[in-house]
Amino acid sequence: MDFFRYFIAIWALCCLCGFIWAQSASEHLRQILEQDRTFQQKEFSQRGQAFPANTEADFQRRASIYRNTLKQLDDIPTAELSPQDRINYELFRFLLEDRIAEIEFGAYQVPLNAEGGWYTDFWLSAENLRINSAQSARDYIARLAAFKPWAENQIKLMEAGLARGRTAPYVILQGRENVIDPLVVDKPEDSPFYKPLRELPASIPAALQDSMRHAARQAIQQSVTPAYKAFQSFWKSRYLPGAAKAPGISAQPNGRAYYEQRVRFFTTLNMTPEEVFDTGMKEVARIRSEMEAIIKELQFEGSFADFLEFLRTDPQFYAHTPRDLLKEASYYAKKIDGKLPTYFGKLPRNPYGVAPVPEILASTYTSGRYSSGNAERQRAGFYWVNTHNLPSRPLYTLPALTLHEAVPGHHLQITLSQELEGVPEFRRNAYLSAFGEGWALYCEWLGVEMDIYETLYEHFGRLTYEMWRACRLVVDPGIHVMGWSREQAIRFMAENTALSLHECTTEIDRYIGWPGQAVSYKIGELKIRALRKEAEQALGAKFNLRAFHDLVLSEGAVPLSTLERMVKEWIAEQAKP
Repeated sequence: MDFFRYFIAIWALCCLCGFIWAQSASEHLRQILEQDRTFQQKEFSQRGQAFPANTEADFQRRASIYRNTLKQLDDIPTAELSPQDRINYELFRFLLEDRIAEIEFGAYQVPLNAEGGWYTDFWLSAENLRINSAQSARDYIARLAAFKPWAENQIKLMEAGLARGRTAPYVILQGRENVIDPLVVDKPEDSPFYKPLRELPASIPAALQDSMRHAARQAIQQSVTPAYKAFQSFWKSRYLPGAAKAPGISAQPNGRAYYEQRVRFFTTLNMTPEEVFDTGMKEVARIRSEMEAIIKELQFEGSFADFLEFLRTDPQFYAHTPRDLLKEASYYAKKIDGKLPTYFGKLPRNPYGVAPVPEILASTYTSGRYSSGNAERQRAGFYWVNTHNLPSRPLYTLPALTLHEAVPGHHLQITLSQELEGVPEFRRNAYLSAFGEGWALYCEWLGVEMDIYETLYEHFGRLTYEMWRACRLVVDPGIHVMGWSREQAIRFMAENTALSLHECTTEIDRYIGWPGQAVSYKIGELKIRALRKEAEQALGAKFNLRAFHDLVLSEGAVPLSTLERMVKEWIAEQAKP
């Protein structure tokens, strides 16, 4: 009897210990997440500091802290975590490992790409700023005053990269010096950075407004303009002449290993560059056959190349004015809006608008982009449409572009993520290209089911966008590990898509300056489509498309391995009698 009581007591204690350990596992994770949140806020928040510290020592200090955090994660028994905490753990670990890798590979020494970098980011932050209080005006003026030493440190980091042979390639820098010309002005009032001070809230007394404008003019004259002038000189006299001549990252120190890491990060899968390349070649062949079928249905007389030339040159496919292009984009955006409730059970609260790509970026920018909103800062999301160089912006690709960049693509995915409740802060703002871009490309395909495409030319436009992403799987590793030239990559893109030659060129330059990112789209889309097919086959009549879409978007951006687990668990739950 005593032995039986002893056995029961030990069994109860073990159960209690297991319960306590399960609680402590989740609590330990939450403590680590809170610790990191506090650190990130201290390091990168604009509250209390104008810019994050950006010396070489600062980056190495952060790497040391991240490695210590990773060791703490290793101590957590993941099997004991709740479903939500398991997602928190998997996403946070993935992002943390990438932070460490980026610093170890010295990516911070190349803070620019074909579309810009820190020098354009600061301008865009001013362009998007809406001053709504005296304090926000003071904070902005403090940033203007602090910009010069921060920019000087950015130049020092670029000098360090230059010294070790780690730079942005020459080919994506040449001719882009003029990007910052509008920022080097004689009069502070002519600077784009003075724009937020022109109209201040009536709640700020007139005398204080005058004082603030005076302080802003001084900060622009003494800090902002000299910083951009110094960077302009550095770019032309030192950086451009010393920049890497080969377009591929493998030609630079430790470049092959860096590219392999970027492929793993941007696909969120354990794929090699060669596997990505092979997948791309298969997709190119499949999509090409579908494109040929449309050409045949249109009864076009001529070769595939002739058809592409027809699409690139016939005036019927192009808008005559920027306003016409924006009107077309708005038409498709509203058409899609009306169909969303059929395909989604949960829609975001914050709306979006349609606007042109900012003029300072437009000449080297892609056809469109999504600019995130922020309801707390009273800013809607924006679907940016590039109205520069209209002969390179075909109307037949506009439905696919709208499905991708606006709805149900980036606006739904990003805004629903921002509006998540009961999750750590980093989850609301995390963005993984394989998930986000894969979802947006899936939405282009979903547009067929939604009956968005109205003509065979628009269906061909969708296929050329899909082909564009398939070609990325070929040209990105082609450039970065297989020795392809820029011209070879542009030619491959031009021969297989209906993109204009201007777009082909700007796209290839983007891939050269941002190794690995371009492969995320197609890999993500293929995974989401495969998971949907698996769910449809497993559930049959029980499959609900709205519920599937809501599930995919329910946790914000997650690694594809996490999404796969979520879908499999959902299938098992839905299959229950």
